[in-house]
Amino acid sequence: MTLFTRTRGSALGIVALATLSLAGFPAAAQESGLSVELNKLEAQGSGCRAYLVVNNDSPTEYESLKLDLVLFQKNGVIGRRFAMDLAPLKPKKRTVKLFDLDNKCDEIGSFLINDVMECKGPASAIEDCLGRLSVKSLTDVELSK
Repeated sequence: MTLFTRTRGSALGIVALATLSLAGFPAAAQESGLSVELNKLEAQGSGCRAYLVVNNDSPTEYESLKLDLVLFQKNGVIGRRFAMDLAPLKPKKRTVKLFDLDNKCDEIGSFLINDVMECKGPASAIEDCLGRLSVKSLTDVELSK
């Protein structure tokens, strides 16, 4: 075996090891995530009911996840600002949360998660909850952060 063969074999081994390490990295990054999906808006009398699907992909239990939400009307003007607590959220669990609004569904232009007001686990506060949050909408109404 020549020096070239041993060096090439070592280099291939390092590349293979790096590839395996990186292959596991996205799963680790996703493990700490929370996703909030605006799934459906439904007329409810003179108001509107919003359905949120919250997916906690992490091993973390959330006893409190209070969001500062802003509703924008279709013309872009702020319609209202309110707080909503999505907790409790069990680890590795998908949950549906509902909330009722005084606005008619066809008047709603978008929702903004302005900030996370409170984010706690069983033992203490959880850091960077806004950063852990990913958002999407299955409706014509945008959900952003």
